Amino acid sequence: MPMQVTTKAIVLSSLKYGDTSLIVKAFTESDGIKSYLLKGVLSSKRGKLKPAYFMPLMQLEIVANHRNKGTLESIREVKVSMPYQSLHTNIVKNSVVLFLAEMLGNGIQEEEQDQGLFNYLEYALHWLDVHPPSPNFHILFLLNLTKFLGFYPDTSMQNLPFFDLQEGSFSASPSLNPLIQSENLENFKKFLGTNFDALNTMQLTKSNRRELLKMVILYYRLHVHGFREPKSLAVLNAVFT
Repeated sequence: MPMQVTTKAIVLSSLKYGDTSLIVKAFTESDGIKSYLLKGVLSSKRGKLKPAYFMPLMQLEIVANHRNKGTLESIREVKVSMPYQSLHTNIVKNSVVLFLAEMLGNGIQEEEQDQGLFNYLEYALHWLDVHPPSPNFHILFLLNLTKFLGFYPDTSMQNLPFFDLQEGSFSASPSLNPLIQSENLENFKKFLGTNFDALNTMQLTKSNRRELLKMVILYYRLHVHGFREPKSLAVLNAVFT
């Protein structure tokens, strides 16, 4: 028997299925990652489920049927739990949203409750919504996210000249693993242990930022099973010129 669940959910992706349906992947507060089949949502004019609810990183409250058998679940009711002021209307923020939704869809794989991760996403998305766009937000967002995914950098030996991306720690000498060093390392260290409110004090050039983001994405690729390069990266780089 399916279980009826009322839970908050953050939309990670929605894919058109057939002519009239959507498959929505969401991170739920109650059960972690879930995928839902929304039948006929694109054709129904009077239905309760509107396609606009399922834009990337929308924060919803849903009433869903969960069978918990690894199959697609269904949603009975939906409402917006945190309406955004600017995330989908500001072109810069919207580019960040598309990129982060893709990274989250790749990075979060657990099908179980993770309250700490859910709280972090709620907080970070609200912060992005109500503050002016910061060109460094997505880098800090992704680094802080690794705390919840289990591979936050070991910050204990920050005086050493290399950061080993494979080991996730600082090292005294280079290895064959991918490394962050010299100017990139100094910029990388600015983000460790900092919070979103400090973002406007960080000065990075465009090329520094791109280089650092490339390293952070590589860090994910090394630590997340089956990780895929985000397609939206080019758009993000174009926006922060």
